[in-house]
Amino acid sequence: MALAFDLDELVGRAREGQHRAVARLISLVEDANPRVADVARALTPFTGNARIVGLTGPPGVGKSTSTSALLTALRAAGKRVGVLAIDPSSPFSGGALLGDRIRMTEHATDPGVFIRSMATRGHLGGLSWATPQAVRVLDAAGFDVVLIETVGVGQSEVDVVKLADTTVVLLAPGMGDGIQAAKAGVLEIADVFVVNKADREGADATVHDLKQMISLARREIRGPSWRQPIVPTVASTGQGVDDVVGALDAHHEWLVTHEELPRRRAARARDEVEAIAVRRLRAELADLRHGDRLAGLADRVVARELDPFAAADELIEDLRR
Repeated sequence: MALAFDLDELVGRAREGQHRAVARLISLVEDANPRVADVARALTPFTGNARIVGLTGPPGVGKSTSTSALLTALRAAGKRVGVLAIDPSSPFSGGALLGDRIRMTEHATDPGVFIRSMATRGHLGGLSWATPQAVRVLDAAGFDVVLIETVGVGQSEVDVVKLADTTVVLLAPGMGDGIQAAKAGVLEIADVFVVNKADREGADATVHDLKQMISLARREIRGPSWRQPIVPTVASTGQGVDDVVGALDAHHEWLVTHEELPRRRAARARDEVEAIAVRRLRAELADLRHGDRLAGLADRVVARELDPFAAADELIEDLRR
């Protein structure tokens, strides 16, 4: 991608609601353009207003359908909504497979909606490494709510809690290991539970199991805490979706009242700064790997002239010079 572009003009057009400018900015950060730091610097003064909602859960629970239904409800409430649908990477191009965006075509012509599919590109945890920067773009572009739908990788899909103000965990009846998957990691990150496909047999049992698990977990919590609601929905028909919006609003109010929102956002900023620093250090390490220094240290370890920890210390010293 060409480096010659007027960044201030691009940011200005994005803030005016021009979707092409928003898409261009996200492409710049997703492709790790050399000016990505300039992009973040230009956008940061305009951020901090969007509510970030993450949707996650085991595969097959209807995350895309639920995202689309939630998008419809938020638009009916007059909210401008940005959606980041994290898709698996294509094994050929490395790009997103676009499955989620295809399922949201009914919103494609709505000027108050922006939908972007992003590839994981091998990043674990259900998100793309560029997701925080894409969120910054949508926030600066004036979207009231940003929905992040994770890729659907099951138990490891917990990174979204580091990025979202409110995390929605979706489950569905009849999935067998749905609750077990949640117990392994996803359960702990939920601010709101949604039992989708609630018209199916076993929905009441799923709700009951969740209530029991939440009750057991709360016994270990001291002091005031958020009580995770469980909202049954049938996303394909819109049933219960307004209740989900109500639960999101209630959680946001709780975050503000208990000063939890700034704490979460500060933690998010720490994680982002650390991720950027680690990425840059890895790039520097890759430069050393392609040179003679790392190969020489490895040879000395093989020859037992150095232990691997001492070799690593020397490598770190090289990075600090």
